[in-house]
This record gives sequence, C-alpha cells and structure tokens, in this order.
Amino acid sequence: MAVMALVGASCRNNGERVDANGEGKAPITKPQITIEGGRLTPEGLWAMGRIGGVQADIETGLLAYTVRYYSVEENRSTGWIRVCNPFEDMTVCDEFVGYEPAWFGCSGWLAYLRGGQLYLRRDKEEVKVEGAEDVEGFLLSPMRDKIILIEEVKRTDVQSTKDKYPDLPLASGRVYDDLMYKHWDEWVETIPQPFVHTLEISYYGEGERIKSAKIGEGVNILEGTAFECPMKPFGGVEQLAWNPNNEEIAYTCRKKTGLDYAVSTNSCIYLYQVQRDKGQRTEDSNITADNHGYDTNPSYSPDGQWIAWLSMERDGYESDQNRLMVMNLKTGEKRFISHYLDTNIDEFVWYNDSVLLGTAVIQGTVHLWAMGLEGWCAKLTEGQFDVSLGDVCDHYAYLLRHSMREANEIVELDVAAALDKIDGYIELKQLTHENDNIYDQIERSTVEPRWQKTTDGKDMLTWIIYPPHFDPNKKYPTILYCEGGPQSPVSQFWSFRWNFMMMSAGDYIIVAPNRRGLPGFGKEWNEEISGDYGGQCMKDYFSAIDEFCKEPYVDKDHLGCVGASFGGFSVYWIAGHHNGRFKAFIAHDGIFNLEMQYLETEEKWFANWDMGGAYWEKDNKIAQRTFANSPHRFVDKWDTPILCIHGEKDYRILANQAMAAFDAAKMRGVPAELLIFPDENHWVLKPQNGILWQREFRGWLDRWLKE
Repeated sequence: MAVMALVGASCRNNGERVDANGEGKAPITKPQITIEGGRLTPEGLWAMGRIGGVQADIETGLLAYTVRYYSVEENRSTGWIRVCNPFEDMTVCDEFVGYEPAWFGCSGWLAYLRGGQLYLRRDKEEVKVEGAEDVEGFLLSPMRDKIILIEEVKRTDVQSTKDKYPDLPLASGRVYDDLMYKHWDEWVETIPQPFVHTLEISYYGEGERIKSAKIGEGVNILEGTAFECPMKPFGGVEQLAWNPNNEEIAYTCRKKTGLDYAVSTNSCIYLYQVQRDKGQRTEDSNITADNHGYDTNPSYSPDGQWIAWLSMERDGYESDQNRLMVMNLKTGEKRFISHYLDTNIDEFVWYNDSVLLGTAVIQGTVHLWAMGLEGWCAKLTEGQFDVSLGDVCDHYAYLLRHSMREANEIVELDVAAALDKIDGYIELKQLTHENDNIYDQIERSTVEPRWQKTTDGKDMLTWIIYPPHFDPNKKYPTILYCEGGPQSPVSQFWSFRWNFMMMSAGDYIIVAPNRRGLPGFGKEWNEEISGDYGGQCMKDYFSAIDEFCKEPYVDKDHLGCVGASFGGFSVYWIAGHHNGRFKAFIAHDGIFNLEMQYLETEEKWFANWDMGGAYWEKDNKIAQRTFANSPHRFVDKWDTPILCIHGEKDYRILANQAMAAFDAAKMRGVPAELLIFPDENHWVLKPQNGILWQREFRGWLDRWLKE
C-alpha cells in the first residue's frame, strides 16, 4: 500500500528507521566516486543520492526535499533536508541533517525530525520543540496551534515476561497466547498511537522570529485501547488528517487485536472531535462502516466540504483494487471517483475543492491523473517512466520521476496548463540532477517494451533491458526476472537492489514480464493469480522467455532465472518445472514450502486469500491446488545450480525457507549456495550487506552462465 505525507512526517521508510546518522558521528556527505569501465558498479549504486519526499510552502513557494547518502566504509547513512527555490538555481540550498520535513507556515518555518526530536527551522535558525522527543511522526494542525505526535506505547493486550516474572529481569524469553506477536521484522511489544498536543510558540517581540517552542499535555486519541494508528508495518501520518477548521481529525484504524487482527484487513476511517470534553469520551464516528476491506489515508478538501480516502472492498484481500472514494460531509453521499480507471490509485492529493490528483499504474507505467468530483478524469503525464506525488502548491505539482534507467528526480508540472491542453502532454520540468555525476560516467542500458502472446491468447507487456553497447550480432546470456508482491507491478521502477542497470551491466539481457497477477492491465488480469500460484502466472513466465529466445542474439544455452519474495517462490517452483531451460537460479526471500508458509507468516489474511485457505481443509479445492503446487514437492526434479538468499529478520517469509531449499539442493547433489543475513529483513538495507548481495548475485550468474 502506497504511503505519502503532504503536511506531516513519519520516520518509517520501507521497514528502515531513516534516522541512521549514528550517535556522535560526522554526517555522511555526497560521496565522490570514480567508476571504471563505464558501467554501473555496486559501489556506484550505493554512492547515489536517494531523493525522498518533497514539500512545497504555499506562503513562500520554497521546496523542501530529502536526500540520503550512504557510506559503505562506515556502513551507515545520513538523511539530509534541502530547502530551495524552484524558480531559481536549485543547487543553492540550505542543507541540514533531518528527515520528514513539513512546512510550518508562519513565513517559511519548517518542521522536521532528527533523531526522533522535533525541530523548527528558518534561514539556518533552528529551534528545538521542547517535550517532542521520541517522536515516530507528526502532523501539524492548519491553525498551527496543535500537533499530532505519533508515539510508541506499550501494548495493553499482552503481558511482557518482565511484568509476569519481575524476579527474572534478565530472562530473554517471550510468552504469547495470541496473534500477532511478530510483524515484518519486529516482535510486537509496542504499538504506534496518535497524541494530540497543543503547540505553544513564543516569538521575539511582535516579529516572526521564534524564540521558543514546546508542546502541551497530550491526549491519546486511542487511549486505553490496543489499536494501532498508523497501522503497522509501513503506515505513516498519511493515515491521519486535520480538517481545515482545526476541530476534527480523521484517522485510519483497524480496531481489532489478536487472531481477529491477523486474519482481517478491515480498517476504517474514523472522525475524532478535537474539542471533546475530557471525561466525556464518546465513540468516534465511523464513515466507512459499510465497507469491509482496507480504508486508508483520509484527506479533507480545502473547503472542508468533502473527505477523500483510498478503499479496498473485500476483507482479507490486501491486493484488492485500491479505489479513490469521496464523501460529502453534509449529506453523507459517497462517490467512487476513480471508477473510470480499472486499476489501483496509489496516492492522491486535493488540487482544489473539486479536483483531486492521483497516481495509477496502467500498462507498465505509473502516471498522474486528475479526477473531478463530477465524474471525469484526465491523464496529465505520459512517457516511459513512473511518477509519484510529492506536493501541490498553487497550480504546480511537484513529482518524483524515476525509471529503470534513472533514480528519483524532482520534476514540476504546470497542472493548470496540463488540464487546458487539448492534444498531447505538458513537458515536465526537471528541477534536480542528483546523480548526474554517476550517469556521466556510465553507459546506461536501453529499455524496450514488447507485447507477447500468452498460452491463453492474451497480450502481455514485457520489458527488455539490453546491456550497454549492445551488439545484435553477438549472443548474450539472458535472465528471466520474476516479480514479487505477488501483485506488485513491473512498472518503470528503480531499485537499489533489483536494479536492471546493474544486472545488464554484466553483459546480460533482462526479460521482465508483467505476468498474470500484476496491476495495471485490468482487474481480471490482476486477480488471476490468487489461489493459482502454479497456474497461468507460471505459464506466462515460460511464454516470455521462450518468445524472446527466438531472437538470434539470445544465448539459449545460458539462461538464468531470478526473483524475490513471490519471485523467489517462482524461482523455486520453476526449478522443478523448467525442463532444462535454465542454467542458473537465484531466489531471494522466497517461499519454498507453502504449508509451512501458511503457518509461519504473520499476516494470516494474506495466506488465507492467496492460498485459498488452510492445507488441512481437504474439501477446499482451491487450497488443495495451491498446496499441491508447493515447490518443495518437486525437488526430485531439481538439477540446476541455485543460490538461496534470505534475511533472518524477515518475519513475513522466514529464513528457514531458504535453508530448507539449500539443504534440499545439496542433498540432491545440485550445486547450491546459501547467503544468509542475520540482521536484514525482507530487504537488504545496510550498505556493506548490499555490496555483498550484489557481488554474490553477479558472481553466481557469471559462474554458471559465462564459464
């Protein structure tokens, strides 16, 4: 589920707490690196600056955006905030350490976090907000006199071992009697909850310089409950919103615990009245009680007459179509305004009182759309790239643009001109050039879209990534890329691990199909995977590689197959069904034994929906078909070298899956290697681990596809 924060902050970033500067250590600045050979290297990849969110100040027009630099030598990173004028030289910035900036208003003051502490800053003048420490995220009120702070609180529905046995303070065991005791990469002992505080600002005289700032006593919106807000593992303050008059807060919550929480995606949007008298707590109104799936990310229209949110319809289906909904707060009328687009809305923002902007993936690219309350929609961007929303200021939208050839850069779109244009599209103005120092030293690969026929006669988009200096008169080893998710699009994404420029730099051609079960090609295509893991989606993979192997420059005797998560499952499954097509496999964080995965994974709603039920339900034909296709059942047909990679902090797919696959391969006499990261989760986030991953990945392919 996509996250965004237009007027607040959250320090969760793909499972990594982004304040990683290191206590007492000098901040990491932009590395200077020389890349030999003109091709992207792992070291070059980790030297790149990673641009994050962007915020625009409606009062001054200034932009604040984040960029993160990594040091491989020190194995850490530093997040920076830059404040620039988009209408002047964007290289002239006020730059300082911090993350998740949000404009405070008040003539250019910026709020942000550093080390969990909240600060205000303007023109290099920094003010610490007293009392606002250990903050997980924040959301400023429109009148700037209140603030929501996200704080971790101890769970009230479980008793810790130390509480149960005070005389055993050094005992490390944990005792649980219900789900969910683990999530993503943590043992869940605390939960995030929102506290509403007054924000007290003292000024120098009658001027605009802030003398001091502090927060008042906080009121926990969810006091006395064991409910999360924002929702773990990746929810941020985009799951809350202030209404324009400062009197109401909309928030997202799944008011369930234990087993009920683990099997349900039924979150709702609630309205909390800020001025409610203490001691007279009443139930918050639930505006989505009639819907049973995910309802998230509420946002009020500028005039306060409407509220919008993202909504999935079916309980337990986390990859259901993500719809943009709106409700008239006076009449209660609800509208599904993205119904024209048979795909997900990833994120959105109000452009004015009657128009919203949202991003959606359609046929392999993510672009910006305008949607009106009256029921119309218009596409505003076009090209072989993806965009994600940053912020809107006046009639400009500030977007993050990336592709398989380029990491995030900030671009500007004149929305008013784009809406008025009858034919074609307005050109995006690129504002940042963060990694030109890297691009100038390398030859980037060419990316080509191809439409291929599947075994059932459908058209499938497959991205082909050619190596630098591609020569059609030569033959190249070729790699089939298997996407995870399982319902994550193969759009024009840029990854700092599964990086197609990095893969192809080794003189490999990459085949990346949008197989069955991916969004952007209609609801039917997207749903044709649940309960059928070993079915049409796998036939699509074979169709993609077999069709491309007809090209004379493909070395059909040296094909590889790689993937992570569901892509890792795909690799394990294909290893038992490929009939000699491939000469090397790499599976990262993949599912090897579906029966164990059903019990081991923490989000039971996912296993129930995608597998069709439990393996002990003998009369459940869908479930029995799923578990009959578990990769571990076909190990007797494994005959091809395989590299198994996993993180031991991955609680979504446990590391024993890779260990079991590796052991099975070795016991079968199949060449195999196991790469285990004790300190990584479902991803690889630490610099030296990232370099190690790339070296082992490339080394394994070179060993079996080039020697």
